[in-house]
Amino acid sequence: MKKLSLCILVLSIFMVPFYGFSAESYEMIQNLEHGHINWTTGVVVAKGIGAPPDNSKAARPMAIQAAKLVAYRNLLELIKYVRIDSTTTVENFIVKSDVITSRVEGIIHNAQVIKTDYMSDGTVEVIVQMDMRGSFSQLLLPQEIQQVESIKPIPQDNMATPPSGVYTGLIVDGRGLKVKPAMSPRILDENGQEVYGSAYVSREFAVQQGMSGYAKDIDAAAKNERVTDRPLLVKGLKTSGAGNSDIVISNADSAVIRNTSENLSFLKQCRVMIVVD
Repeated sequence: MKKLSLCILVLSIFMVPFYGFSAESYEMIQNLEHGHINWTTGVVVAKGIGAPPDNSKAARPMAIQAAKLVAYRNLLELIKYVRIDSTTTVENFIVKSDVITSRVEGIIHNAQVIKTDYMSDGTVEVIVQMDMRGSFSQLLLPQEIQQVESIKPIPQDNMATPPSGVYTGLIVDGRGLKVKPAMSPRILDENGQEVYGSAYVSREFAVQQGMSGYAKDIDAAAKNERVTDRPLLVKGLKTSGAGNSDIVISNADSAVIRNTSENLSFLKQCRVMIVVD
């Protein structure tokens, strides 16, 4: 009995960190210097370290302020790596427009401070987090994405009628294709015709929750509230575009999606998950 109790205790010790690690492994995180982009939760996280000035009565507040400024500066550098679509990054927009640069900097300075650590030597580390949805998406999503009231099914010429079915979302399995996440990805059929993209998305939903979610596990994607109860799972065949953000699926799978207006309705609401390596 004592040996059994000891075994249970040992197992419980090792299982706690194992489950904690597994939950994180399902998220698509792009690690960069001074922070990361979490494509699953739709946030950019940056850190900054500030040192206190010598012989100052306000050393800690000044160190905190210095750390915040460094964190905001690092956040600006991080978001330059955010891919908007298969050919464009945020950096492409910033270098072309002073107006966009100014507005992006304003959004950054409203980023939320999520953690403040005080070091033994008096330095302070601040971690800030910015949501890629909301005002950031409104500013940078392609203008072709407009408010869509309704979408009609597209006739499929010379193609067998696909099995009928109403789905609540779409999961695209892009594993093995080296897919790079983007704010505005497209799903194409084998003929290069858009199955999901700017023509199918209502801007309201794209701004509020992003055009798609990303995960590193099929089960995690299926359980995501974005695709709800009955998602359709399709396999990506290859990527398209210079940035490898657009995914090609089979004509047969494309026909299933296009078959009913109900299925097109979930596209309008951005109920799409993409699974990547």
